[in-house]
Amino acid sequence: MIKWFAAVLGGIFFKVPGAILGFILGSLLDGKTSKSARGFTQVFTQEKEVSPGDFELNLLSLSSIVIKADGRVNQTELDYVRQYFVSAYGKERANATFRTFNEIIKNREISAQRICMFLTQRTRYAARLQILHFLFGIANADGNVSESEAREIQRMAGFMRINFSDFESIKAMFFKTGNHAYKILEIDKTATDAEVKKAYRTMVKKYHPDKVQHMDPVHIKGAEEKFKEVQKAYEQIQKERGLT
Repeated sequence: MIKWFAAVLGGIFFKVPGAILGFILGSLLDGKTSKSARGFTQVFTQEKEVSPGDFELNLLSLSSIVIKADGRVNQTELDYVRQYFVSAYGKERANATFRTFNEIIKNREISAQRICMFLTQRTRYAARLQILHFLFGIANADGNVSESEAREIQRMAGFMRINFSDFESIKAMFFKTGNHAYKILEIDKTATDAEVKKAYRTMVKKYHPDKVQHMDPVHIKGAEEKFKEVQKAYEQIQKERGLT
């Protein structure tokens, strides 16, 4: 496959950064010349596709950037990513994947912009929202999302063309402030009762788990978590306002 050939060449000339870049660039060519093998779970746009191997590598690269955002490598956050891959792909495959991850985590030259552009071209918007949720989950694994981690994730959200309101909504699921319930529903505290109800219906449609049924079970679980947060936010506002 072209991507592996490009990865080898990149590794020979530029070591780990070259291997990663070669793999990504080779994947672009592979996508034009061949179809992914059957049995793989794929994430589709209307015209392009990304195989599980490509998706895993890019997701691990973004994960490493978030983990290192506050200047240190937190073991709890590493364990969170490992558990994610064990849940998604099984222990054997996860261990093999993490051998690559150990090299990625040491690399300081990973381009978040390049990776996010690659994913944006090949994933649906709902899938990118789930990626964003996963990245916040990593940052929150130690019980606190630092400002540096939040800034890095916001930068990635921009590269993945995620609307600012959607970014703020998902961020509010991890930052429990006085008005986080309203932020999750993407409205202000001054919203009318009718606007609150309309916002809830809109968010239910946006974050419904059916939107990511084409993805791995672990992604579906993440979507279900977001869906629950939307419900909890609405119930909190209902209680505060006495809505029925």
